[in-house]
Amino acid sequence: MTHDHDLVLRPTAAQTSAALNPPPGRNGGDLVVETLTGLGATTVFGLPGQHALGMFDALRRSSLQYVGLRVENNAGFAADAYGRITGEAAPLLLSTGPGALTSLAALQEAAAASSPVLAISSQIPTAGLGGGRHGYLHELPDQQASFRGVVKSVHTVRSQSQIPSAIAAAWESALTVPHGPVWVEIPQDVLLAETALPVVTAMDATPEDVVPRPELTALAAHLLSHAARPAIIAGGGVVRADASGKLRRLAEKLNAPVVTTFGGKGAFPWEHPLSLQSWLEDRHTTDFLEDADVLLVVGSGLGELSSNYHTFKPRGRVIQIEADLGKLESNHPALGIHADARLALSALLETVSDREDDTAAERVRTVLARVGERIAAQELTLEQDVLAAVRRALPAGSPSFWDMTILAYWAWSAFDPRGANAMHSAQGAGGLGYGFPAALGAATADPTRPVLAVSGDGGALYSIAELATAKQYDLNVTWLIVDDGGYGILREYMADAFGQSTATELTRPDYVALAESFGVPGVRTTPETLETDLSKALATPGPSVVLLPAVLRMFAPTHLD
Repeated sequence: MTHDHDLVLRPTAAQTSAALNPPPGRNGGDLVVETLTGLGATTVFGLPGQHALGMFDALRRSSLQYVGLRVENNAGFAADAYGRITGEAAPLLLSTGPGALTSLAALQEAAAASSPVLAISSQIPTAGLGGGRHGYLHELPDQQASFRGVVKSVHTVRSQSQIPSAIAAAWESALTVPHGPVWVEIPQDVLLAETALPVVTAMDATPEDVVPRPELTALAAHLLSHAARPAIIAGGGVVRADASGKLRRLAEKLNAPVVTTFGGKGAFPWEHPLSLQSWLEDRHTTDFLEDADVLLVVGSGLGELSSNYHTFKPRGRVIQIEADLGKLESNHPALGIHADARLALSALLETVSDREDDTAAERVRTVLARVGERIAAQELTLEQDVLAAVRRALPAGSPSFWDMTILAYWAWSAFDPRGANAMHSAQGAGGLGYGFPAALGAATADPTRPVLAVSGDGGALYSIAELATAKQYDLNVTWLIVDDGGYGILREYMADAFGQSTATELTRPDYVALAESFGVPGVRTTPETLETDLSKALATPGPSVVLLPAVLRMFAPTHLD
């Protein structure tokens, strides 16, 4: 009798010959790039360093496209965006110690946003491992310890034969929902040593689906079908699962209003009659969601920004679909369904009943009208005009990447992304400097359409060096910098809290002249000419900078009332 576990794939004569006679001049770094290629990677991001040179030397013998940034943190942001746009694991090649540690903030954002980043770092030579103080360059007692609280999984390599399996395991981890960053480290001597191992061919690293339990989806379908006032909160998990079409069909079957979180922008059509848009930082929306007798939360943990700073207190039954087990019922009691959003929504669509409700669309219009009246009373015409100009200038379907800046905070609530997976920001971890390098990663993923980056002048200085990257690779990114002479939102926070601001004012360069010194076209615009200037820049291939000197204000919060 032959059992399944007895079946093995027998090598062909050609494979046997190649295994017996591998090409000369290969090292451990070749095993890294061969494994990545076998897993399906086509592009890698990174920045070379002394201990990692074995990997970078191997790149020239591979078919992988390399995009090198000027700062490791920015390389991490670029890989993050590449993963968000493609849904593929984005390799990030780093060096030991300072180089690795500089990527931490980017990996934290990737973790918060569930972006599949595969970080591969070098290590000091094997002889120096073990926590002793040997005095090697870049030495840390335990480099992995700095990453264990940030990434999904850590994978160590101590010999060349371990490289393919470790990278494949990390790849599978990164792409198992919820997606996220993973960490692999390989000592310098392992990367540099000549290898006699055969060329790595196709690798198997297929992540398993997170399937909902049928008894839970059956109960959820019953509750939703018989609800009097159902509502839906759609988070980033819907976007990552490419489930926006299923969400729309479910909302229409149930006649259930839908609000998207800031990470879930584009999960539901902005102008749909059931769309509450993204006004989560508004008490009118919060009140509406609290009044739902059955609230379906899909792909969101209902964290700080998605719960109006934890002032949201649902009174009805909550159903939460979440792929991240740690987020399930972490903030509110619920019927918790641990599952990929696409699979869970498919199950609900098969079992819910059509629900008639002639009042749902009218109730949505009422809430949006109240939100509009609240904003209009604050005399924030400039801010709304600027955001509207950006929307008109940006072609539908083109992605946008927003730094932590006042215009981005407006965009979280008020910007129509015109498509799923089209608007991204650093709202997961909240670090500065995300917008421009992330846009470079998106432009690498899809060079056929323009990409918009939006930063304040404070955030722009975090990533200004990447103008050189944009020029070197001729990436199709237009960078809108809103220059208010400081950290604008912190200026507002401090003035409100303490009566005056401290440490928020910045001496800044002439951004147009600085861009032009990199060979990148720059233009200084005004709120009146922004649409024209931004449209022209986006329509012109290659990188560009549009500078808008303006002091914008934030709309008043409601969570402090």
